[in-house]
Amino acid sequence: MPDPRTVTSSAVEPLLHRAARLENSVHRFREKRARKRGLLPTIVPYSGYGSAGWVRVLSRVLLTRTGSLDGTDRLNVRGWRSFTSVPVERAVVDVTVGGRTVQVTTDRGGVLDARLEVDLEPGWHLVTLSTEGSPPIEAPVVVIDADARFGIVSDIDDTVMVTSLPRPFLAAWNTFVLNEHARRPVPGMAVLYERLHTAAGGCPVIYLSTGAWNVAPTLSRFLSRNLYPSGPLLLTDWGPTHDRWFRSGRLHKQGSLDRLAEEFPDMRWLLVGDDGQHDEELYGRFLRDHPENVAAVAIRQLSPSEAVLAGGRSRSEHAQGSDAVWVSAPDGAGLWEQLVDTDVVPRSGDTRL
Repeated sequence: MPDPRTVTSSAVEPLLHRAARLENSVHRFREKRARKRGLLPTIVPYSGYGSAGWVRVLSRVLLTRTGSLDGTDRLNVRGWRSFTSVPVERAVVDVTVGGRTVQVTTDRGGVLDARLEVDLEPGWHLVTLSTEGSPPIEAPVVVIDADARFGIVSDIDDTVMVTSLPRPFLAAWNTFVLNEHARRPVPGMAVLYERLHTAAGGCPVIYLSTGAWNVAPTLSRFLSRNLYPSGPLLLTDWGPTHDRWFRSGRLHKQGSLDRLAEEFPDMRWLLVGDDGQHDEELYGRFLRDHPENVAAVAIRQLSPSEAVLAGGRSRSEHAQGSDAVWVSAPDGAGLWEQLVDTDVVPRSGDTRL
């Protein structure tokens, strides 16, 4: 039998901003009311990742009517309903991986984000999660080979999924309205990623977005339905943080990139984004700080109408002063042709989309 370990916390909470304290009070009031109505803790699993000796497990604990995501309760984590779901603060979750069970607590938004020490073979594995007697649920975790040297980090909005919305409204749309059937994939990007994934021997693909964890199931279904390679989503929590009224999407992306550089010091990433304001700047900064971790930067050029809605195009000056490959095109086919010409990844079979 696995040996339960000491309860650990996935994060140390700093002194909270008054907006965060107010949000905490609202969450606790709603949780108390929901439990009185008989709602049960339910784990929403997210894809995690890891490497030799460790894995990063991601999930969220919410209150639902049946304590599972079957049937109508699945709607509670989708679109605007995901925003109205009640998170469980500091829920104790039993995480079973590699024959051992570790207890981890969620943060104030119900998110479990824990790095656990365990030795697993490279490839996909299932981690078992349970809380407060809820039915066990499995969360996928991809263990990246320690010898891997190439991977893909991809933005989502306007990079793999056509958003065509003004940036000030983007977060609200993703939180309240988003349905995977209502969004269109960017032409050629799924084929581009699959070709890169195959040519590089099944390289890891990580999707980095400013979207909220609330919509992770919806985004995962969109990526799967449009045949994008499977990979973890790195999203953020909606609402105030410990030191500000609203969470910064740019800081989330910047911190996530820096963490990947620390976790995979020998990995060189193909950074894929769009020219709608911030991706080029973020990737340019990452390239200056971690040049050894960048294989290339691929920027999807927005159409004139998309650029207007996105608030304009970012300037190309971020590509200057570096020897790294920096390509741009309006679709996946154009990016593939340029990347093949630069030999960023090994050629494998037919080199055309």
